[in-house]
Order: sequence, then structure tokens, then C-alpha cells
Amino acid sequence: MKFNWGTGIAIAIIGFISFIMYFVITMSTDNTYSHDLVTDKYYQAELNYQEEINAEKNANALKEKVKIERNEKGIKINLPNNFASKKIQGKVFLYRPSNKQLDFEMPISTSKPYLLVPEQRLLDGRWNIKILWAYKNTNYLVKQELIY
Repeated sequence: MKFNWGTGIAIAIIGFISFIMYFVITMSTDNTYSHDLVTDKYYQAELNYQEEINAEKNANALKEKVKIERNEKGIKINLPNNFASKKIQGKVFLYRPSNKQLDFEMPISTSKPYLLVPEQRLLDGRWNIKILWAYKNTNYLVKQELIY
């Protein structure tokens, strides 16, 4: 069999197609390349995005900001002191980018002007915290990244 230009081009094309197919199959079947969305209900969350923007503007307009600090018991979230603690309704959502199973949500129910997220629920590493609360029919939202 003679090896000419036509045979070389055919072998090169078959080799290239095999190479691409190998990567397509590897990327679609290997779990290490699996990436989850931030939320399973992505499109529903997108519809509420303008409300989140307005709530963030409300939180940024406050004279006293929400303070998030780490202490020996966990994460302490200090809400503004000029709000009556018993009238605040909302939730705190902690999102772990590296592991979806560690995400959790807890309601804001305090008699004090702060909320404590217990250390037992938190592992060392990066967390995204989202605090959404309402006070006197006004929504507020604070988003922050923290390393615990």
C-alpha cells in the first residue's frame, strides 16, 4: 500500500475526530467535571432578581450596616440597632460553593439585635452568606463572602 497525500489527510482527519470524541465523552461522563448551578430553581430565582436589587439598595442606604463577624461560638450577625428585633422577619442562607450538601438556611428569630449561626454547622473554608429580612414592609438584603 502506498502512502500518499490523500491517505495522510484521511488519517489526520480520523485522528482529529477521534481526539475530539475522546474529550467529549470524557467530559460528559466523568464526575470530576460536574458543576452545579447555584440553585436548582435558577429560572425562578432570575424572575425575582429585580426585587433582590431593590432590597440590596435598601440595605446599602441604612445608616447602620449589618455586621458579620466570627467569634468562638460561630458567626455573629449584628442587625441594625434602630430596628425592633421582634419585628424583623427573614432568613439567613449560607451557601458553600464547593459542596451543595453543606448549604443551609435558618430563620431570623431574635429577641436580641444579633443572630448567631452555631459553629457546629460550619466547616472551615469559603461561604457565601445571604441575609434577607423585612421590617415595616421594606425588604433588605445583604450578600457577603466569608472565609470561616
